[in-house]
Amino acid sequence: MGRRLLFKAEALQRTGLYKFRGAYNRLVRLHEEVRRRRIVTFSKGNAGVVAAPAARMVAIRATIIVPLDAPSIKVENARAQGAEVLFYDRAIKNHREDMARDLAAKRGLTVVPPGDDAEVIAGYGTNGLELSDQVFRRIDALLSPCGGGGLLAGVALVFCDRRPETRLFTVEPAGFDDTARSLAAGQRLGQARGAKSICDAILTPMPAELPFGNLPRHVDDVLVADDEAMRQAVAQAFLHLKIGLEPTGAIALAAVLTGAFDCRGKTVAVICCEGSVDASTFIAALATLR
Repeated sequence: MGRRLLFKAEALQRTGLYKFRGAYNRLVRLHEEVRRRRIVTFSKGNAGVVAAPAARMVAIRATIIVPLDAPSIKVENARAQGAEVLFYDRAIKNHREDMARDLAAKRGLTVVPPGDDAEVIAGYGTNGLELSDQVFRRIDALLSPCGGGGLLAGVALVFCDRRPETRLFTVEPAGFDDTARSLAAGQRLGQARGAKSICDAILTPMPAELPFGNLPRHVDDVLVADDEAMRQAVAQAFLHLKIGLEPTGAIALAAVLTGAFDCRGKTVAVICCEGSVDASTFIAALATLR
């Protein structure tokens, strides 16, 4: 391909998701009194998957609030780890946050946010620490998926300190360019109504407040990839890298394969962040190989 591509394969992470880093880092730091109470967290899908095993590891009972359209594999994985799973409607503004607050008040639970939290972002940043330590050459650019911005914010803090020469790019689903528009406007903006994408894991209502405070200083540009490009990237990752990615996990790779980011002659790190893919989505992606 005329370039050197390095893949941070978070699909091989515990639970198959980078978010486990943030969830565990947050929960392991909870005070003992808080640990004795149940926690509640909300999720676009994947934060719930990782919060359940992280809670189980530190002996905390968890309630996870996920969208009504969350893939069944994610719901069943959370339940298999002992979590209670409740559902919210994406179409209702702040529905998941309101549900979490109401449950916390009624049951005496502790609300643990999925990404807009310093300890969670620090956990995500360990992805960047490992990447920096494992690569003994210059990294010209790093491409990361972006929903709320927590992963990119954590990795950016590391690379700003350790590898300031690396240019940082984020990739959003076509039609869900809230980060791009927010960076251009200098303030957080919400999603346009009616947009759809197979990237269920990063369909956030708007950039999270704490991560967004760091992004303007670190992000060089925002790229996009559409659903078909992500299906093809999922298929190519399986064919050539032998890893199973969900569309969100393949979106940064999609930006490379489509030429949205021209990395010819460069060494480029691509974060493949998610591997919790259901069978129907994976089969549809593999069909693009025909």
